[in-house]
Amino acid sequence: MIEHGREELVGFQDLGLSNALLKAVKEAGYESPSLVQAAAIPILLSGSDLIGQAQTGTGKTAAFALPLLASIDCKLKQPQLLVLTPTRELALQVAESIQTYAKHLPDLQVLPVYGGQGMETQLRRLRRGVQVIVGTPGRVQDHLRRGTLDLSALRSLVLDEADEMLRMGFLEEVEIILEETPSERQTALFSATMPSQIKRIAQRFLRDPEHVSIASKTATVATIRQRYVAVTGYNKLEALTRLLEVEPFEAMLIFVRTRSSTVNLAHKLEARGFAASPLSGELSQDARQRTVDRLKQGKVDIIICTDVAARGLDVERVSHVVNYDIPADPESYVHRIGRTGRAGREGQAILFVARRERRLLKLIERTTRQPIERMTVPSGAQIGQQRIEELKSLIQDTLKDNDLGFYEALVERHVDELWQAGETGVNERSVAAAMIYLHQQQRPLIVPERNLEDQERGRGQRAKRLSSEQARGFRLDVGSRHGLEVKHVVGCIANEAGLPSEQIGKIKIHEDYSTVELPADLSRDLIDHLGRAWVCGRQLNVTLIGPRREDGGKRGQLPGKPTKLGGLSDRAKGKRGQSKREQTESATKTASKKKRTKSGKGSKKPRKKGAAARVSSTKRKRAKKT
Repeated sequence: MIEHGREELVGFQDLGLSNALLKAVKEAGYESPSLVQAAAIPILLSGSDLIGQAQTGTGKTAAFALPLLASIDCKLKQPQLLVLTPTRELALQVAESIQTYAKHLPDLQVLPVYGGQGMETQLRRLRRGVQVIVGTPGRVQDHLRRGTLDLSALRSLVLDEADEMLRMGFLEEVEIILEETPSERQTALFSATMPSQIKRIAQRFLRDPEHVSIASKTATVATIRQRYVAVTGYNKLEALTRLLEVEPFEAMLIFVRTRSSTVNLAHKLEARGFAASPLSGELSQDARQRTVDRLKQGKVDIIICTDVAARGLDVERVSHVVNYDIPADPESYVHRIGRTGRAGREGQAILFVARRERRLLKLIERTTRQPIERMTVPSGAQIGQQRIEELKSLIQDTLKDNDLGFYEALVERHVDELWQAGETGVNERSVAAAMIYLHQQQRPLIVPERNLEDQERGRGQRAKRLSSEQARGFRLDVGSRHGLEVKHVVGCIANEAGLPSEQIGKIKIHEDYSTVELPADLSRDLIDHLGRAWVCGRQLNVTLIGPRREDGGKRGQLPGKPTKLGGLSDRAKGKRGQSKREQTESATKTASKKKRTKSGKGSKKPRKKGAAARVSSTKRKRAKKT
């Protein structure tokens, strides 16, 4: 057994990796291997099985990914490396990291598979061919049961965070998956702890494994003040923008989970008046360095980044680290917030926590042995006061640094003209107020109050249910014939939007579609995000219907034409948001009607009027008698 508690002075070039992998490592910002990387990479390159006792955040993803990627045949379009993780968040994170390391390996494809994503999306990727699968045990087993995942060419398998999979009850699925893989595969098992069930798995499925144990580093810097915000998913962006307005900072790193999130969040902040740049693993080394240089030089103050992209990032002026997406483990949290509080300066770390993530918050506090204090989202009054102070400062600087004689004369002349026109209530103060009003239209000084926080409930308290006045109706493009049940709708909305069940109103499931009532103040961004989610193999394509009727209609009746907000456009969906089945039925009826009209069959002759009608009736009666 190899135990490591101190850094070894080796470089990645000393570990036996290929030039393509070394180039990717350098571009990702890695300078030297971590303890677990230095110990595990040579073992896995030799083809031996491995048991690694190390926390996430110690660099173990690179420790197994780099050597196992070296054995993959990129020309073979079949899964050759399978990584099992306990959560979809970790699956996405690991898949992104592997994609970063494999960027110079031609035609290598990485696919994350997890529940909550449409099965059809994963099936399309599998049919095209992928070499690396990163997935949760439940979804991987589902593919094996359906026969849609062929592991006959598998060369390597990794159990990541095995003890967490045990805690979540996935061990049976893990054993079933291991039994479906070739016996001659190479296996790596990583676990922070080694309970008896994990040892039993190792004894049964690993062949003469090497053992590596890495001492955990979980101490946080004393100069960093740590706080958290309890916030629901649909209020997350507004909570962040309010913090940016009120919290004084020099430079800020905002951590998100995926590469696409870096770009999306940067665009959303820029639309709200904050200059922000994305930093992710897909950037070239030159582009990454330009972004870091701009941060160092003060040309940009906000960077949106992933864990991989922030490796090796050391900028002294970073005063704040914001965990917009909570990290998957305590050590990642420690690594993230360690980017501030440098050179003896005080740093600020802020963590966004949704209700379903409270367990991770407690785990971080327990592991770091430090409490994280709760902070409140700035109120509308605080935002307004901050804007007033900024305006006053701007006015004072303008008065001090500029010759305003021309503008003073302009104001006096305008007031005189208004008096001559009979507007005797106008004076210089009124004109100044009007100018401030016009100047602040995009950033009003009076900000409405909104409770953006996820309120913690004491024992026995019930959450406030969604009232009819607060609700709006939404249409979902999935129904009973697709296998939809109420629990699927609630689960998807809770996971994708971070809404508690009490904020999900009446759900009606029809054959081809469903309706659900949600809070009226949901942001467009969140509705668009929901519209792209998949349930029962269908994309939701959320459309707005309207509020409950207040005109005496039945309770829960939802009037109004649907307004497209998420997923496919109205034009792509068809007339008035019809489903494909509805479009087909409508087209068939129209074609049939045209055919009858053309052939004359089924068409009625014009009705005769007056005497002509009576004559015709008499003729018919005579014909019957005859």
